[in-house]
Amino acid sequence: MFGKVTSGMLLQPQSARMQLGGQPFSPGPRRADDRRITVLAIVAAGLYLVAAAGAAVALATGAPGALPWLPLHLALTGGASTAIAGVMPFFVAALAAGKPAPARVRGAAVGLVALGAGLVTVRGLAPSLTAVPTIGAVVYLAGIAMTALAVQLGGRTGLMVRRPIVTIGYMLALLNVAIGGTIGTLVVAGWTPALERLLALRAAHAWTNLVGFVSLVIMATLLHFLPTVLGTRIVPRASAVLAVLATALASPLIALGLGAEIDVVAGGGAVLALIGAGALVLEARRVRAARGTWTSDPDWHFAASASLLAGVVWFAAGITLASGLVLARATGLIGDDRVWSSALVAGPLAIGWVVQVLVGSWTHLLPSIGPGTPVDHARQRVVLGRWARPRVLALNAGVVLVAAGWPLGIPQLAGLGAMLVALSVVSAAGLAWSALRIRGRA
Repeated sequence: MFGKVTSGMLLQPQSARMQLGGQPFSPGPRRADDRRITVLAIVAAGLYLVAAAGAAVALATGAPGALPWLPLHLALTGGASTAIAGVMPFFVAALAAGKPAPARVRGAAVGLVALGAGLVTVRGLAPSLTAVPTIGAVVYLAGIAMTALAVQLGGRTGLMVRRPIVTIGYMLALLNVAIGGTIGTLVVAGWTPALERLLALRAAHAWTNLVGFVSLVIMATLLHFLPTVLGTRIVPRASAVLAVLATALASPLIALGLGAEIDVVAGGGAVLALIGAGALVLEARRVRAARGTWTSDPDWHFAASASLLAGVVWFAAGITLASGLVLARATGLIGDDRVWSSALVAGPLAIGWVVQVLVGSWTHLLPSIGPGTPVDHARQRVVLGRWARPRVLALNAGVVLVAAGWPLGIPQLAGLGAMLVALSVVSAAGLAWSALRIRGRA
């Protein structure tokens, strides 16, 4: 007659189970699986960065068989993309204050991206094997599609409705990587029309992946992540919208202009890229001016905030160099063979921007969303803050040396820079692993 009474109902009076207006209380979504998958993605990304550091040192020391693009691929397609596949849906669901995407979708996205990136790496170790990298590229694109699905499933309500620029940036970034990944797949598969335009498509592939995808995701994430790290409010600004939209549109325009040999389109894309970088610098300056004052864990806060802010500076420098090459090609000053130079932009964009922001991000995120109790998290912050200033200084000094030594053809300088970067990244990864192991230990 009275119906079934649950233990939860017995513990709470009716008033406690009702919200204002008489609506039943609804508990928040369960995020344990979402957090676990995000942490696993960060760990996998860290492993890729360590592998990239090793490949960079091998390249700098003249080890046989070391290819110039391998460290970049490991850091970007492996490290950055795997982190994005894990972190992007997590941030969307957190901002939306809604139910995250199903764990199976989230896990499949991270697994496919990480696996696909690893299979493509075979091309750098055994260039004669074309089937495996081609399969890997298809698997990688499938992971990107699953990531897009996870974003859509997790960001339908809440704060994102009022401030959609982050989700818009994420979706445009996924569209860009679909374009860039398809270009790379066609080249690896040996499609003749792609090979005939190899130099221009190589630049288009680099722009759509490094700038249109990885950089755009980082940029959109920083709109809410940087104020969080610096201890200030998230304030919607026109500079944030301009940074995301200009960068999102720049890469496909450059890819189209280079691929179809329409100089005015490629040049327009380069101008948009410069505008986007300038807007991001302006946004970062405004956030930094409003930053809070931390009274605890100063080294941990410094490691995260200094890495993010320094990364923004390197992004502006790298975009200036990369856009300058496109504009020089559009005005006829250089040919297709020089429209993209990894030696010129890898230091600022790949290391100073992408790698540094990844390290700064996991430094902040692991004690915030990782396993353990509040006491464990406090101890994790202490571990992650060790040698903060020397590590940040070593990484940025390494970027300077790589950015100078590689394009100038001074291998000793570039090698020393690569070793400094590797030392900083490996030590950060080691500290992160030690922090994750802190769970109730004495």
